[in-house]
Amino acid sequence: MKKENAIEVKNMTKQFNVYSDKASTLKEKLLFWKRGNKEVRTVLKDINVSIKKGETVALIGTNGSGKSTLLKLMTKIIYPTKGTVQTRGKLTSLLELGAGFHPDFSGRENIYFNASIFGLSKSEIDRRLDDIIAFSELEDFIDNPVRTYSSGMYMRLAFSVAINVDADILLIDEILAVGDQHFQDKCFKKLEDLRDSNRTIVIVTHSLDSVKKLCNRAIWIKDGNVEMDGKTTEVIEKYLKECQ
Repeated sequence: MKKENAIEVKNMTKQFNVYSDKASTLKEKLLFWKRGNKEVRTVLKDINVSIKKGETVALIGTNGSGKSTLLKLMTKIIYPTKGTVQTRGKLTSLLELGAGFHPDFSGRENIYFNASIFGLSKSEIDRRLDDIIAFSELEDFIDNPVRTYSSGMYMRLAFSVAINVDADILLIDEILAVGDQHFQDKCFKKLEDLRDSNRTIVIVTHSLDSVKKLCNRAIWIKDGNVEMDGKTTEVIEKYLKECQ
């Protein structure tokens, strides 16, 4: 039976308006009269990508290629200039460290805030609270304000919430590079479990070894275009040859 698409990107282009600094004095206006002009920058160009339910896909490419922008479009944090991006199923994302956390509230309080954003009711969060705290390994700090947390502690808490909301689609942007080796290994094992339980995972990372172990497909984004889409080992081989 043919699997349904979890994510569909059709004829999608994303542009940003970039404004140069506006001149504030008469001297600057005379010398830098072009300041304040608008430049339209095309970050992604006519992208067509379909990801089936249960696939684990890596978006790879150099910095500035557009892969993180594509992930943000999938989360609907930003929207395409042209074309469409559709997702089917409950979605959770880990894009920016501590996004959605309030620095003055405790880790425990932020679990409730963050999980509610992902669509869980208070009673559902109550049932999962102990599991979230246990996975994060932050029992001794969970009632401290998160502004006192290190970046690694932020990541532990954010990841622990995201994997406990039973999402159909999980989108991750390089966040697993933060934290100690023990917790990175623990997160990776959890992602393998989610992959094997037929969740859809899309991950942006520069760790090609992780991509090879975790993903059955890779999409190489180059200069805002899909350069190659296929089996992980084949895409990485071509990508590395170009990077040499």
